[in-house]
Amino acid sequence: MTILHLSDTHGQHRKLTELPQADIAVHSGDFTFAGSEEEAYDFIEWFCDLPCRHKLFISGNHDMCMYGAGNIEGLPEDVHYLCNSGIELEGVRFFGVPMFMEDVRAGRLTKMVAGIPADTQVLITHQPPFGIGDVWNGRHCGSKELQKKAEGLPLLKCHLFGHQHNAHSISICGSTTYSNAAVLDNRYHLVAPPL
Repeated sequence: MTILHLSDTHGQHRKLTELPQADIAVHSGDFTFAGSEEEAYDFIEWFCDLPCRHKLFISGNHDMCMYGAGNIEGLPEDVHYLCNSGIELEGVRFFGVPMFMEDVRAGRLTKMVAGIPADTQVLITHQPPFGIGDVWNGRHCGSKELQKKAEGLPLLKCHLFGHQHNAHSISICGSTTYSNAAVLDNRYHLVAPPL
């Protein structure tokens, strides 16, 4: 199974014209810039048309119009919005955790991380774990709770995230691949390919 991972497109998804082939496409949030419904609809229309067997996406801190949208009606059967929820595809268990600032400020994000199931094999978050693909202005800005949770998931094969622009990278720690697929830099210029 091949996974195409992209993140932090901020409304520039249509500039990604030559994507590599993959079985599953995953977008780990910040598909909008201003958080408007129009931006979200445009992204979803584009994402639904990708030539992959399955498409999964979560929301990031810019995607405010998605707050409270636990289940999106009308998506094709091969497109799945994960919001503190999971799905099994081709024998692999995926779980997605969004990042909304309302949840961060209220302390709910910590509870959401704690609720990630132990049998998760591919974890999709917007925020990176502490110490991996999380450097901003010369310091680590990832979540220590997320780092601890990911390290404690016995079946975890991939942790896919974004959020930190300019930290685009793949790291392998033990048997887990960590991917920050933020394609834009800190000035919102498209500079990196999906992973």
